[in-house]
Amino acid sequence: MNRTTAGLRCRRQTVTVLFVDIVGFTSLIDDLDCIDVRDLQVDYFDAVSSVVRAAGGVVEKFIGDAVMAVFGASGPRAGQPDETCRAAAAAVRAGLLIQEALRGRLLAGRFPVRTRVGLATGDAIVDLDAARDGGYGMVSGSVVATAARLQAYAPHDTVVVCAATQSASDAAIAYQEMPPVSVAGKAAPVELWRALQPQAVPAQRALQTCA
Repeated sequence: MNRTTAGLRCRRQTVTVLFVDIVGFTSLIDDLDCIDVRDLQVDYFDAVSSVVRAAGGVVEKFIGDAVMAVFGASGPRAGQPDETCRAAAAAVRAGLLIQEALRGRLLAGRFPVRTRVGLATGDAIVDLDAARDGGYGMVSGSVVATAARLQAYAPHDTVVVCAATQSASDAAIAYQEMPPVSVAGKAAPVELWRALQPQAVPAQRALQTCA
């Protein structure tokens, strides 16, 4: 365990970070009363967080129309290679399920929405005491910024992931390679993969992939 800040219990490990937002949220709410905006957000946040929690992730924060969630941050095997792969696959499945849950749904009984999801997997410092829902500042590292950037570049109604996430979850998720994108702050173009659907694989293959 690494103690990086006085009074905090922290460790370095690999996690998968998920960002999701609503396409065109600003224009959607521009003419709405704040009560309507609140009703929309509550319904949206409830739908997203229910999927995240059922998939084993934790919601780090809600802000505006964005939700940040973390997978693989806690648990007895957190940071182990097999758990890293399991968490990455669970995060991608959660992204797909979020879009499925919201597709055709009228938030607050009135508002249809479209979403986009971005995921990144990488090393982070995890604050063990904050590894829970609403644990703001739970993880620190460039993986958070990468996930946020990828979500912003995701085509509407898609789930896109970085190369590390694709590699960690390839045994469990079918992917389509996309053209690399130039991301602000990154020296080289970032490889992108679009998640298509979960796929059933023999347990032995999954173990070999994560070894």
